[in-house]
Amino acid sequence: MALAPTTNQRSSKPRNNVMAKGKTKKQPPAREIPTGGDSKEILDNALGQIEKAFGKGAIMKLSDSPNADGIPGIPTGALSLDLALGGRGVPRGRIVELFGPESSGKTTLALHVIAAAQKLGGIGAFIDAEHALDPTWAKRLGVNLEDLLVSQPSYGEEALQIAEMLIRSNAVDVIVIDSVAALVPKTELDGEIGDKHVGLQARMMSQAMRKLTGAIARSKSCVIFINQIREKIGVMFGSPETTPGGRALKFYSSCRIDVRRLATLKDGDETIGIRMKAKVVKNKVAPPFRIAEFDMLSTCGISLEGDVLDLAAEDRIIQKSGSWYSYGETRIGQGRDKARIYLQENPDVLKELTQKVLVARGFGPPENAESNGKESDK
Repeated sequence: MALAPTTNQRSSKPRNNVMAKGKTKKQPPAREIPTGGDSKEILDNALGQIEKAFGKGAIMKLSDSPNADGIPGIPTGALSLDLALGGRGVPRGRIVELFGPESSGKTTLALHVIAAAQKLGGIGAFIDAEHALDPTWAKRLGVNLEDLLVSQPSYGEEALQIAEMLIRSNAVDVIVIDSVAALVPKTELDGEIGDKHVGLQARMMSQAMRKLTGAIARSKSCVIFINQIREKIGVMFGSPETTPGGRALKFYSSCRIDVRRLATLKDGDETIGIRMKAKVVKNKVAPPFRIAEFDMLSTCGISLEGDVLDLAAEDRIIQKSGSWYSYGETRIGQGRDKARIYLQENPDVLKELTQKVLVARGFGPPENAESNGKESDK
């Protein structure tokens, strides 16, 4: 039996396109680009419309911005770390993350920043999500407890809302949140131990960063997030370490400082402190990946005198011959500890050495008490 010939089900009519009819699509007339004075006049009109719609300061030239001459900062208590951060310490109007292993000096470093802000006439706030702040140790570091604002929130959203209110007040110079890992979402607290909450804390931090970043930039506050470290399972190549709270804090932070303990300092058999290493793994206000090493003593925290002594000896401002340290014609001590004690007892010499170290490292003397120095090439 012969099969009937198949017919094409599609229409045999020619396609109705422009090219089939021999016509070309008309292009809109090219817009004339104004030149000379017309361009400037049009731009001025556009800027005026933007300011009228969104308020004065919505758009401006970068040279007219408040931070055109540099972002002001707060000293950290360690001159080497201030230099690693760009010479001014932790920047105002920015987010800073301190992370590292346990007992590496993260909280102590943050308390030194609060003490420095208070000495400059500012106000500090400490949001203690870990409920582990030691007032005695804070006082020993130079923190004025009467002027320190402390909050111990019950859950993460409360802590971040308190931080937002303090930031928007523009009356607090430094806000420390200790720590990100302890910012437990309310949903997790209301549940049972063992319940799974995938990505809950990361979503909370991501939402908070989107709201806080703009408010922080418009304020004089430096917000310091202290974070712990965790280890990723199954990592064979590269570092297995990570920080809790998701990626949002890493993106929105202007500075990320990795704090580690290098060694234990001993006087005979007695432990007197630790040797710290702070690596600036991210920096939006200065070149990153700079490293600072300094002592943290169990009696006074960060040893500024020892830090300045090491920097001055490295720059050959202080001469070292054998175990003796000399400054000019004056022998200031035999051994590092004796030289450090000499600087502690002579603050004028310490201040003079600090100025010389700043100049030797490419930073001018501080223009005001709020900064540790200003880059000469800026």
